[in-house]
Amino acid sequence: MIIGGWAHRLYRLHPSAQRIEYVPLTTLDTDIAVPARLKVIDTDMRERLIAHGFEEERLGSDQPPATYYRLGDANTGFYAEFLTPLYGPEHGRDGKAKATRRVAGVVSQQLRHLEILLLNPWTVSLSGSNGFPFEDPKELRIPNPVSFLAHKVLIHKKRMRAKFAKDVLYIHDTLEIFGARLDNLNLEWRSEVKPKIHLNAVRKVQRAATDLFGQLNDPIRDAARMTGARKLSAEAVRERCNFGLAQIFNRS
Repeated sequence: MIIGGWAHRLYRLHPSAQRIEYVPLTTLDTDIAVPARLKVIDTDMRERLIAHGFEEERLGSDQPPATYYRLGDANTGFYAEFLTPLYGPEHGRDGKAKATRRVAGVVSQQLRHLEILLLNPWTVSLSGSNGFPFEDPKELRIPNPVSFLAHKVLIHKKRMRAKFAKDVLYIHDTLEIFGARLDNLNLEWRSEVKPKIHLNAVRKVQRAATDLFGQLNDPIRDAARMTGARKLSAEAVRERCNFGLAQIFNRS
């Protein structure tokens, strides 16, 4: 399943999305979420990637080492990164961090809270009519926007200031894309996401409107500066995020 920046970009293709005129946030990398165990797979995913021209770029000293699967030049090309939910303690009995694991042949990084992105995924169709080079439409799974927003909230303390500022803009723009469907997103939260995550996570998500957007702060100001030609004020970003998150997560 495609997550991260590319999932946010693909939201515009969903039937529930509003038409947005400004250019979406872009990224060269594609984050792919995979369960810790895949029930059915007929081919090693690493072999598929290598067969289609991807090269492995190993990083760090973890075992197995974190790996990017790169296609094209290191400066202008595209790379994929696989991510898997981390369950239980962050360290094994040997004291080593449970940072990575192999899933269907590829090296996948294990991250806390990633499982929320796998709940009740949405589907978008890619075809020549919406700018993709496919003769026949291809169906692609992405996180539902409620899970996408909740995940941004849950990981914010582990993000550096610059990355969290970009996350603030992801939150703002996602709320704008689905601004006419906040009632539907609230139902998605209550019926599909909230019952399946830990109570502590529920509480953090429900406090987000106030804790993260109750008053102006530096990440919000940084996010406003990133809006470019839109020229959004920091207060406008704060107000919209505060209102949208409250409508989704704080209504029973």
